[in-house]
Amino acid sequence: MGRYPEIEPYDHGMLDVGDGNRVYWETCGNPHGRPALVLHGGPGSRASPGLRRYFDPAAYRIVLLDQRGAGRSLPRASAPDTDMSVNTTAHLMADLELLRAHLGIERWLVWGVSWGSALGLRYAQTHPGVVTELVLTGVATGSDAEVALLTRGLGNIFPEAHERFLAELPPDERDGNLAAAYHRLLESPDAAVRERAARAWTDWETAIIPAPPGSVARFRDPEFRMGFARTVTHYWGNDHFLGDGNDEGVILRDAHLLRGIPGTLVQGSLDFGNLLGIVWRLHHAWPDSELVVVDEAGHDAGAAGDEALIAATDKYARRDTGA
Repeated sequence: MGRYPEIEPYDHGMLDVGDGNRVYWETCGNPHGRPALVLHGGPGSRASPGLRRYFDPAAYRIVLLDQRGAGRSLPRASAPDTDMSVNTTAHLMADLELLRAHLGIERWLVWGVSWGSALGLRYAQTHPGVVTELVLTGVATGSDAEVALLTRGLGNIFPEAHERFLAELPPDERDGNLAAAYHRLLESPDAAVRERAARAWTDWETAIIPAPPGSVARFRDPEFRMGFARTVTHYWGNDHFLGDGNDEGVILRDAHLLRGIPGTLVQGSLDFGNLLGIVWRLHHAWPDSELVVVDEAGHDAGAAGDEALIAATDKYARRDTGA
Protein backbone atom coordinates (compact mmCIF):
# COMPACT_ATOMS: atom_id res chain seq x y z
CA MET A 1 0.00 0.00 0.00
CA GLY A 2 1.51 3.34 -1.06
CA ARG A 3 0.60 6.82 -0.02
CA TYR A 4 -2.79 8.22 -0.96
CA PRO A 5 -3.09 9.86 -4.42
CA GLU A 6 -1.94 13.41 -4.96
CA ILE A 7 -4.47 16.07 -4.03
CA GLU A 8 -4.66 19.85 -4.25
CA PRO A 9 -5.74 22.28 -1.52
CA TYR A 10 -9.36 23.41 -1.54
CA ASP A 11 -8.41 26.52 0.44
CA HIS A 12 -5.27 28.42 1.39
CA GLY A 13 -4.16 31.78 2.71
CA MET A 14 -1.65 33.93 4.55
CA LEU A 15 -2.32 34.37 8.28
CA ASP A 16 -1.04 37.49 10.02
CA VAL A 17 0.55 36.13 13.22
CA GLY A 18 2.12 39.37 14.39
CA ASP A 19 5.73 40.56 14.59
CA GLY A 20 5.52 41.40 10.89
CA ASN A 21 5.08 37.72 10.00
CA ARG A 22 2.49 36.14 7.70
CA VAL A 23 2.25 32.34 7.72
CA TYR A 24 1.16 30.37 4.67
CA TRP A 25 -1.49 27.68 5.30
CA GLU A 26 -3.57 25.32 3.19
CA THR A 27 -6.36 22.80 3.72
CA CYS A 28 -6.92 19.62 1.72
CA GLY A 29 -9.21 16.60 1.75
CA ASN A 30 -12.69 16.63 3.25
CA PRO A 31 -13.79 20.05 4.61
CA HIS A 32 -16.00 18.18 7.10
CA GLY A 33 -13.46 15.49 7.97
CA ARG A 34 -11.43 14.89 11.10
CA PRO A 35 -8.92 17.79 11.43
CA ALA A 36 -5.23 16.91 11.15
CA LEU A 37 -2.30 19.33 11.42
CA VAL A 38 0.95 18.60 9.55
CA LEU A 39 4.26 19.94 10.93
CA HIS A 40 7.25 19.91 8.59
CA GLY A 41 10.86 19.39 9.56
CA GLY A 42 13.96 21.53 9.60
CA PRO A 43 13.44 23.83 11.33
CA GLY A 44 13.20 25.86 8.14
CA SER A 45 11.96 23.35 5.58
CA ARG A 46 8.42 23.66 4.17
CA ALA A 47 5.14 21.76 3.81
CA SER A 48 5.72 19.76 0.63
CA PRO A 49 2.80 18.35 -1.40
CA GLY A 50 3.87 14.80 -0.51
CA LEU A 51 2.93 15.38 3.13
CA ARG A 52 -0.74 15.63 2.13
CA ARG A 53 -0.68 11.99 1.07
CA TYR A 54 -0.35 10.40 4.52
CA PHE A 55 -4.08 10.89 5.13
CA ASP A 56 -7.25 9.47 3.64
CA PRO A 57 -8.63 12.59 1.90
CA ALA A 58 -12.19 11.35 2.38
CA ALA A 59 -11.71 11.08 6.14
CA TYR A 60 -9.48 14.03 7.02
CA ARG A 61 -9.47 17.81 6.83
CA ILE A 62 -5.71 18.13 6.34
CA VAL A 63 -4.09 21.39 7.46
CA LEU A 64 -0.54 22.23 6.40
CA LEU A 65 1.52 25.34 7.03
CA ASP A 66 4.97 26.71 6.36
CA GLN A 67 6.41 27.70 9.72
CA ARG A 68 7.72 31.23 10.29
CA GLY A 69 10.40 32.22 7.80
CA ALA A 70 10.04 29.00 5.78
CA GLY A 71 8.60 28.16 2.39
CA ARG A 72 5.87 30.57 1.34
CA SER A 73 5.65 32.33 4.71
CA LEU A 74 6.90 35.90 4.92
CA PRO A 75 9.36 37.38 5.58
CA ARG A 76 11.70 34.59 4.53
CA ALA A 77 14.59 33.58 6.78
CA SER A 78 16.82 33.70 3.70
CA ALA A 79 16.61 37.50 3.70
CA PRO A 80 19.44 38.88 5.85
CA ASP A 81 17.23 41.59 7.38
CA THR A 82 14.57 39.13 8.61
CA ASP A 83 14.33 39.36 12.40
CA MET A 84 15.02 35.88 13.77
CA SER A 85 14.41 36.92 17.39
CA VAL A 86 10.67 36.50 16.77
CA ASN A 87 11.12 32.97 15.39
CA THR A 88 11.17 30.64 18.42
CA THR A 89 9.35 27.52 19.55
CA ALA A 90 6.96 29.63 21.62
CA HIS A 91 6.18 31.79 18.59
CA LEU A 92 5.53 28.73 16.42
CA MET A 93 3.15 27.21 18.98
CA ALA A 94 1.29 30.51 19.28
CA ASP A 95 0.98 30.53 15.48
CA LEU A 96 -0.60 27.06 15.60
CA GLU A 97 -3.18 28.30 18.06
CA LEU A 98 -3.96 31.34 15.90
CA LEU A 99 -4.37 29.08 12.87
CA ARG A 100 -6.59 26.67 14.77
CA ALA A 101 -8.85 29.55 15.83
CA HIS A 102 -8.80 31.03 12.31
CA LEU A 103 -10.00 27.74 10.83
CA GLY A 104 -12.59 27.15 13.56
CA ILE A 105 -11.06 23.86 14.67
CA GLU A 106 -11.60 22.67 18.23
CA ARG A 107 -9.17 19.72 18.33
CA TRP A 108 -6.87 18.07 15.80
CA LEU A 109 -4.52 15.19 15.25
CA VAL A 110 -0.92 16.39 15.02
CA TRP A 111 1.45 14.76 12.51
CA GLY A 112 5.14 15.72 12.59
CA VAL A 113 8.41 14.73 10.93
CA SER A 114 11.89 15.31 12.42
CA TRP A 115 11.83 18.83 13.93
CA GLY A 116 8.07 18.73 13.37
CA SER A 117 7.91 15.82 15.80
CA ALA A 118 9.66 17.87 18.50
CA LEU A 119 7.36 20.82 17.86
CA GLY A 120 4.32 18.54 17.91
CA LEU A 121 5.39 16.90 21.17
CA ARG A 122 5.93 20.22 22.93
CA TYR A 123 2.68 21.60 21.54
CA ALA A 124 0.82 18.55 22.90
CA GLN A 125 2.55 18.90 26.28
CA THR A 126 1.57 22.55 26.60
CA HIS A 127 -1.83 22.36 24.83
CA PRO A 128 -3.06 18.83 25.65
CA GLY A 129 -6.72 19.73 25.37
CA VAL A 130 -6.52 20.46 21.64
CA VAL A 131 -4.48 17.42 20.50
CA THR A 132 -6.44 14.23 19.83
CA GLU A 133 -3.52 12.04 18.69
CA LEU A 134 0.12 12.32 17.63
CA VAL A 135 1.72 10.60 14.62
CA LEU A 136 5.47 11.22 14.50
CA THR A 137 8.38 10.02 12.37
CA GLY A 138 12.12 10.65 12.33
CA VAL A 139 11.53 11.47 15.98
CA ALA A 140 13.53 14.30 17.55
CA THR A 141 13.09 16.06 20.88
CA GLY A 142 15.34 19.11 20.47
CA SER A 143 17.72 18.24 23.31
CA ASP A 144 21.28 19.52 23.66
CA ALA A 145 22.47 15.92 23.47
CA GLU A 146 20.88 15.48 20.03
CA VAL A 147 22.49 18.67 18.73
CA ALA A 148 25.87 17.61 20.09
CA LEU A 149 25.55 14.22 18.44
CA LEU A 150 24.54 15.61 15.05
CA THR A 151 27.13 18.38 14.94
CA ARG A 152 30.09 16.76 16.71
CA GLY A 153 29.53 13.14 17.71
CA LEU A 154 28.96 11.90 14.17
CA GLY A 155 32.36 13.27 13.23
CA ASN A 156 33.78 9.91 14.33
CA ILE A 157 31.60 8.18 11.72
CA PHE A 158 32.06 10.74 8.93
CA PRO A 159 35.56 12.10 9.66
CA GLU A 160 36.31 13.50 6.20
CA ALA A 161 32.99 15.34 5.93
CA HIS A 162 33.35 16.59 9.50
CA GLU A 163 36.80 17.95 8.79
CA ARG A 164 35.33 20.00 5.94
CA PHE A 165 32.47 21.07 8.24
CA LEU A 166 34.88 22.35 10.90
CA ALA A 167 37.19 23.99 8.36
CA GLU A 168 34.61 26.69 7.58
CA LEU A 169 34.76 27.90 11.19
CA PRO A 170 37.46 30.09 12.73
CA PRO A 171 39.87 27.90 14.77
CA ASP A 172 38.73 29.38 18.09
CA GLU A 173 35.09 28.45 17.30
CA ARG A 174 35.64 24.72 16.70
CA ASP A 175 35.47 23.53 20.31
CA GLY A 176 32.20 25.08 21.43
CA ASN A 177 28.59 25.01 20.23
CA LEU A 178 29.08 24.40 16.51
CA ALA A 179 25.51 25.30 15.56
CA ALA A 180 25.82 28.65 17.33
CA ALA A 181 29.19 29.25 15.66
CA TYR A 182 27.69 28.59 12.24
CA HIS A 183 24.75 30.84 13.03
CA ARG A 184 27.17 33.70 13.72
CA LEU A 185 28.62 33.18 10.24
CA LEU A 186 25.13 33.15 8.76
CA GLU A 187 24.44 36.52 10.43
CA SER A 188 27.59 38.05 8.90
CA PRO A 189 27.15 41.31 6.96
CA ASP A 190 29.33 39.73 4.26
CA ALA A 191 27.11 37.88 1.74
CA ALA A 192 30.02 35.66 0.65
CA VAL A 193 30.59 34.52 4.24
CA ARG A 194 26.91 33.73 4.62
CA GLU A 195 26.80 31.74 1.38
CA ARG A 196 29.88 29.66 2.24
CA ALA A 197 28.45 28.90 5.68
CA ALA A 198 25.06 27.88 4.28
CA ARG A 199 26.69 25.56 1.76
CA ALA A 200 29.01 24.00 4.35
CA TRP A 201 26.13 23.45 6.78
CA THR A 202 23.89 21.75 4.22
CA ASP A 203 26.82 19.69 2.88
CA TRP A 204 27.26 18.31 6.39
CA GLU A 205 23.54 17.61 6.70
CA THR A 206 23.48 15.62 3.46
CA ALA A 207 26.56 13.68 4.59
CA ILE A 208 25.00 12.50 7.85
CA ILE A 209 21.33 12.12 6.90
CA PRO A 210 20.89 10.07 3.71
CA ALA A 211 17.70 11.23 2.04
CA PRO A 212 15.77 10.75 -1.20
CA PRO A 213 17.27 12.61 -4.20
CA GLY A 214 14.48 15.19 -4.21
CA SER A 215 15.27 16.11 -0.63
CA VAL A 216 18.97 16.63 -1.37
CA ALA A 217 18.18 18.61 -4.54
CA ARG A 218 16.45 21.34 -2.55
CA PHE A 219 19.83 22.43 -1.17
CA ARG A 220 20.89 23.39 -4.70
CA ASP A 221 18.47 26.32 -4.47
CA PRO A 222 20.55 29.10 -2.85
CA GLU A 223 17.51 30.80 -1.31
CA PHE A 224 16.23 27.60 0.27
CA ARG A 225 19.75 26.65 1.38
CA MET A 226 20.26 29.99 3.10
CA GLY A 227 16.88 30.07 4.84
CA PHE A 228 17.18 26.46 5.97
CA ALA A 229 20.71 26.80 7.35
CA ARG A 230 19.93 30.10 9.07
CA THR A 231 16.82 28.70 10.75
CA VAL A 232 18.32 25.35 11.81
CA THR A 233 21.38 26.96 13.35
CA HIS A 234 19.20 29.59 15.05
CA TYR A 235 17.23 26.82 16.79
CA TRP A 236 20.05 24.34 17.36
CA GLY A 237 22.34 27.05 18.70
CA ASN A 238 19.74 28.22 21.21
CA ASP A 239 18.52 24.98 22.83
CA HIS A 240 15.55 25.03 20.42
CA PHE A 241 14.23 27.80 22.69
CA LEU A 242 13.01 25.16 25.13
CA GLY A 243 15.07 26.48 28.04
CA ASP A 244 15.44 23.19 29.89
CA GLY A 245 19.06 23.66 30.95
CA ASN A 246 20.06 20.00 30.74
CA ASP A 247 21.30 17.60 28.06
CA GLU A 248 18.31 15.25 28.26
CA GLY A 249 15.82 17.92 27.25
CA VAL A 250 12.51 19.27 28.42
CA ILE A 251 10.37 17.13 26.08
CA LEU A 252 11.65 13.84 27.47
CA ARG A 253 11.54 15.24 30.99
CA ASP A 254 7.88 16.21 30.54
CA ALA A 255 6.78 13.02 28.75
CA HIS A 256 4.26 12.41 31.55
CA LEU A 257 2.28 15.40 30.24
CA LEU A 258 1.37 13.31 27.18
CA ARG A 259 -0.65 10.88 29.28
CA GLY A 260 -4.06 10.26 27.72
CA ILE A 261 -2.99 11.28 24.20
CA PRO A 262 -2.61 8.26 21.90
CA GLY A 263 0.43 8.36 19.66
CA THR A 264 2.37 6.42 17.06
CA LEU A 265 6.15 6.76 16.66
CA VAL A 266 7.58 5.47 13.37
CA GLN A 267 11.37 5.23 13.47
CA GLY A 268 14.00 3.86 11.11
CA SER A 269 16.32 1.44 12.90
CA LEU A 270 19.35 3.15 11.29
CA ASP A 271 18.36 6.72 12.20
CA PHE A 272 21.46 8.15 13.88
CA GLY A 273 19.25 9.85 16.45
CA ASN A 274 18.67 6.38 17.86
CA LEU A 275 22.25 6.32 19.17
CA LEU A 276 21.00 8.26 22.18
CA GLY A 277 18.02 5.96 22.78
CA ILE A 278 15.69 8.93 23.05
CA VAL A 279 12.81 7.52 21.01
CA TRP A 280 12.76 4.33 23.09
CA ARG A 281 12.91 6.29 26.33
CA LEU A 282 10.10 8.56 25.12
CA HIS A 283 7.99 5.54 24.20
CA HIS A 284 8.46 3.92 27.60
CA ALA A 285 7.74 7.18 29.42
CA TRP A 286 4.54 7.67 27.39
CA PRO A 287 2.27 4.66 28.02
CA ASP A 288 -0.24 5.73 25.37
CA SER A 289 2.33 5.54 22.58
CA GLU A 290 3.07 2.78 20.07
CA LEU A 291 6.59 2.44 18.64
CA VAL A 292 7.04 1.04 15.14
CA VAL A 293 10.69 0.37 14.24
CA VAL A 294 11.38 0.05 10.52
CA ASP A 295 14.33 -2.24 9.83
CA GLU A 296 17.21 -1.05 7.63
CA ALA A 297 15.79 2.47 7.31
CA GLY A 298 17.28 5.77 8.38
CA HIS A 299 15.87 9.18 9.28
CA ASP A 300 13.55 8.78 6.29
CA ALA A 301 11.82 5.50 7.13
CA GLY A 302 11.10 4.80 3.44
CA ALA A 303 8.22 2.83 1.93
CA ALA A 304 7.73 0.63 4.99
CA GLY A 305 7.65 3.73 7.16
CA ASP A 306 5.05 5.27 4.86
CA GLU A 307 2.87 2.19 5.33
CA ALA A 308 3.17 2.43 9.11
CA LEU A 309 2.31 6.14 9.09
CA ILE A 310 -0.73 5.59 6.90
CA ALA A 311 -1.84 2.66 9.04
CA ALA A 312 -1.71 5.02 12.02
CA THR A 313 -3.73 7.82 10.41
CA ASP A 314 -6.24 5.27 9.08
CA LYS A 315 -6.60 3.83 12.57
CA TYR A 316 -7.11 7.22 14.17
CA ALA A 317 -9.64 8.20 11.50
CA ARG A 318 -11.87 5.47 12.92
CA ARG A 319 -11.30 6.47 16.55
CA ASP A 320 -14.12 8.14 18.46
CA THR A 321 -12.56 10.95 20.49
CA GLY A 322 -15.84 12.23 21.82
CA ALA A 323 -14.99 15.64 20.39
